[in-house]
Amino acid sequence: MSSKEDELSQELEEELDLNYKAPPQKSLQELIEADKEDASLAKYKESLLGNAISGGLIVEPNDPRKVIVKKLKLVTDDGPTMELDLTGDLSNLKSKNFVVKEGISYRIQIDFLVQREIVHGLKYLQKTYKSIAGIQKQVDKMTHMVGSYPPKEVPYSYLTPAEDAPSGMLARGNYNITSLFTDDDGKEHLKWDWSFEIKKDWS
Repeated sequence: MSSKEDELSQELEEELDLNYKAPPQKSLQELIEADKEDASLAKYKESLLGNAISGGLIVEPNDPRKVIVKKLKLVTDDGPTMELDLTGDLSNLKSKNFVVKEGISYRIQIDFLVQREIVHGLKYLQKTYKSIAGIQKQVDKMTHMVGSYPPKEVPYSYLTPAEDAPSGMLARGNYNITSLFTDDDGKEHLKWDWSFEIKKDWS
């Protein structure tokens, strides 16, 4: 693990642990068994958990993970949707050259699958770096609480609030991003590096 990755993980823990205490976590079976005598509550839990009620829903049996991050999309109102496949070789992602028009409003969408157990307190952290005078400097950081999710047969999608890309001559150029998908336990479900280039126009 690189020093940049160590720093990212450490900062995530420090930022989110300052004033936040995760509630005691319960397994899927514990949630199902709790308050069984309450018929209305049992019906409500069934509506929330769906097929997971039958116990340990497994969608991809050859993958032992509870959370499988599938895709990242850069969604814009007036330009193309750019997509990263996060199921293959992550080392190739930096070679994909996204072009982003300066000043546009964009959101990041993450598609992920949850299986086997409920996952608590998913979080998405992203740090953006730009080479300034030949030195990589952090220019932006975002942290989003994604939430808790039961197992489901199809992927969930999380969409960040809209943000504006920087604009102007100094803002143009290549940006490197480190992204991390984690949870209340500090479990790193996926960490990946990717990049994009801000230009005056899409082409």
